[in-house]
Amino acid sequence: MDDGELAELRRKKMAQLQQQAVDQQYMQEEMERQKEVEERVQLILKQVLEPEARERLNTIKLTRPDFARSIEQQLVMLAQSGRLKSKISDDQLKGLLQQLTPAKRDFNIRRKG
Repeated sequence: MDDGELAELRRKKMAQLQQQAVDQQYMQEEMERQKEVEERVQLILKQVLEPEARERLNTIKLTRPDFARSIEQQLVMLAQSGRLKSKISDDQLKGLLQQLTPAKRDFNIRRKG
């Protein structure tokens, strides 16, 4: 291996390391942005939900995180648009959840004998 090939390998390795550093910094910034958004959402939810309703939403988040996230987004949109006049109680949240939960279908299996 001559000096030219060695220098080229070093240059490529240095470029690769620099790209990895840029990628890592971008990922870190993206994670910080997501964390800030989540903190803002939680702050808004604290303002619009009574403690019992917040507990219920957190419980739902443990079992159905996607569903809970969609509920949170809807509540945040309602709060930001000014359509919420008061805090949402646990009973009001239950009603909202019942409206948004798809109806379960019952299946009856009958055997012909």
